[in-house]
Amino acid sequence: MKETLFDAILRGEIPCKKVYEDDATLAFHDIAPQAPVHVLVIPKTRIQNVGEADDSHGEALGRVLLAARNVAQLLGIQKTGFRIVLNNGKDGGQTVDYLHAHVLGGRALDWPPG
Repeated sequence: MKETLFDAILRGEIPCKKVYEDDATLAFHDIAPQAPVHVLVIPKTRIQNVGEADDSHGEALGRVLLAARNVAQLLGIQKTGFRIVLNNGKDGGQTVDYLHAHVLGGRALDWPPG
């Protein structure tokens, strides 16, 4: 897989505004937020996207969702509500070829988005 900026962030070569980290995930503020709270959660195990994941990635995928929950708790949006978005592939809006979940909140979010 081609190197991404998330690989460099994980290695500490590109700084990020960290929100949460554990042994399996890293969560940091998005540099172009689309809501008052907009955090990206990435697994430390490299997965391109959900479409490329296989059964061996089950734990890593689950840990991303649990980290998203932890981010919502830490940033005070768990009770009011939040959205977790996983874009998959070009037509799905994925711009970085490294699986990442967007945690969005801090205001009412319309559906459908966009």
